[in-house]
Amino acid sequence: MNSSLRLLVAAGVACVGSLALVCGALGQEKPVAILNATLITPEGTGVKTLENAALIVQHGKIVSIGDARTIRLSSDVTTIDAAGKVLMPGLVDTHSHVGGAAGADSSATIQPDVRILDSINPLDSGYNRARSGGLTTLNVMPGSGHLSSGQTIYLKLRKASRIEGMYFYPDAATAPTTMPWPPGGLKMANGTNSIGEPPFSGTRGKSAAMVRERFIKAQEYQAKWAKYNDAVAKGEKADAPERDLGLDAIVECLTGKRIVHHHTHRADDIMTVMRLQKEFGFRVVLHHTSEAWRVADELAAIAKEDERFLGCSIILVDSPGGKLEAANLRMDTGTILEKAGVPTCIHTDDWINDSRFFLRSGALAVRFGMSRDAAIRALTIEGAKMLDLADRVGSLEAGKDADFVILSGDPFSVYTKVEQTWIDGTKVFDRANAEDLLFATGGFGAGRDQEPYLCCAPNGGFSFGGKVWGN
Repeated sequence: MNSSLRLLVAAGVACVGSLALVCGALGQEKPVAILNATLITPEGTGVKTLENAALIVQHGKIVSIGDARTIRLSSDVTTIDAAGKVLMPGLVDTHSHVGGAAGADSSATIQPDVRILDSINPLDSGYNRARSGGLTTLNVMPGSGHLSSGQTIYLKLRKASRIEGMYFYPDAATAPTTMPWPPGGLKMANGTNSIGEPPFSGTRGKSAAMVRERFIKAQEYQAKWAKYNDAVAKGEKADAPERDLGLDAIVECLTGKRIVHHHTHRADDIMTVMRLQKEFGFRVVLHHTSEAWRVADELAAIAKEDERFLGCSIILVDSPGGKLEAANLRMDTGTILEKAGVPTCIHTDDWINDSRFFLRSGALAVRFGMSRDAAIRALTIEGAKMLDLADRVGSLEAGKDADFVILSGDPFSVYTKVEQTWIDGTKVFDRANAEDLLFATGGFGAGRDQEPYLCCAPNGGFSFGGKVWGN
């Protein structure tokens, strides 16, 4: 047995205090208690650390957090002794391409009707890699070769054979009415990635013009449906407007139900996005933002004035190369954004950064000046906020989903390993399991069942084994 985690069963102890709920009142599923770990979790605007912590979970939810030295548990509680370990929330990745997902095709540069969920393979081995890195929530997106390549989807990394088993909300009864179904955003992009031959835009100015034109059409479409619905409500006879699935998705952005996740790098491209955001009022997260450091004060002012700007989702790439528009990427962008007051999270853009090493991105941010608390938050609660999911994930609190990670040591140590990953109170990765260990340590190709989707490689794909892969 892995010496890092010893499974024990507490026996013959009475149930007291808040743990009375755990002792049978919630049903037949046995509660689980993670004991004696150092618990690290976002709280308020900072991060809280509890030594000798006890985390009690049941029915997929966190029931209680307390002091393992003083709690008393009944005999039906399965306990895990995590002494010497670190317990933190499951990691939230706001920008991933795991699952072999491909979105829009070459027929148009704006295709908001495309749903990435229709091309995701839930059995893709990439999800096993992500679990081994402590990730529990992903925003899976189509690529950035279009002005809009389609709708993203927010996933829980449950083990499932159908994509429906990974929806963040597994059934309509639990889905809040303020979110699209299934939950997800709209991927958009500007800059060089989306420039090309017709029907794609040929310049940055034309890119903005094409986006503006489509959003105006969506406003007109929205007005037609509002007029029709008003007539129906009054009992008047009216013909329903013709449905347009792409405009439906943009209208959800106009009403705030769907967040725009916008790929953008250069400072001028960043500000173009914010001009469009101001004009049409959509909610937006800026992704990558290689030159956000150049306009940090401007972004901070917008964030202070307009809550529809949710912040920046940045990536830390510690190797040279890549696209020309990212030539001025700085490793201290997170530091500059934090000091300016811009909400900031971190993403993998997997395969750009491997999901197994997501914690390392936070460590790099700290190495280049970001505060430890901000880096912890950037991997957890800040990403959850940018997906409208902070009421469910991103921190360890009673009532939230039981998504957590058990680490061998400090989250930002190069020696630390993810030992276990839990989602909805179920263990989905265990380093002590040989099959799971393969995905954690096997390197590129371990368990590979299909080639990764790389949107930005030459010719829209890459060559491997004599075949060109990608879209």
